[in-house]
Amino acid sequence: MSDDPVVHVVDDDEDLRQSLVFLLESVGVQALTYPDAQTFLDEFDPAEPAVIIVDVRMPAISGFQLQEKLAEIDCPAPLIFCSAHGDIPMSVRALTAGAVDFLEKPYQAQRMVEVVQTQLIEARRRFAEHAERQAVRARLDTLTQREREVLRLVVDGMPSQAIAHRLGTSVKTVDVHRARIKAKTSADSLGTLVRDILTHRVTV
Repeated sequence: MSDDPVVHVVDDDEDLRQSLVFLLESVGVQALTYPDAQTFLDEFDPAEPAVIIVDVRMPAISGFQLQEKLAEIDCPAPLIFCSAHGDIPMSVRALTAGAVDFLEKPYQAQRMVEVVQTQLIEARRRFAEHAERQAVRARLDTLTQREREVLRLVVDGMPSQAIAHRLGTSVKTVDVHRARIKAKTSADSLGTLVRDILTHRVTV
């Protein structure tokens, strides 16, 4: 995975796409363009760090629909809307759904550069955090359903005796599960595993 996020420009206005690429490349930022959302989705690798600039009104798949599709695949890329048809309800909708900014066309060049440069830093942080979250999920995928049940109760702060009572089993059996959870997830301790789960907001 590259450490340098790429800016993806999704807009059916070819002149805007090219002018935006020229602007970004003038400050050393790599940018790729797409004439519509489907082309972008077909070519985009959600594992690669990115910032996405998208128009609201596009044929077939709108900017808002693209935002929903990216959310469905848990893509952490910062999303910037840039539209000639923006209004307050649109910007509220975009930001409420997780967009980082909503710029109006024609945009101010310096403002666009500042927003993109800020979000490139944010993209690095988000993608690093996302990779760590995925790593925690992969560790939990090694557990059986029963081990996950035990782990959920450990995360809730319950001791072995209380877990045994809740699950209708013995404390010894719970301790065996705890030991297996620690071994399978390669955790230094269940405490550090719980910390990782809570820190990265992973569902057990």
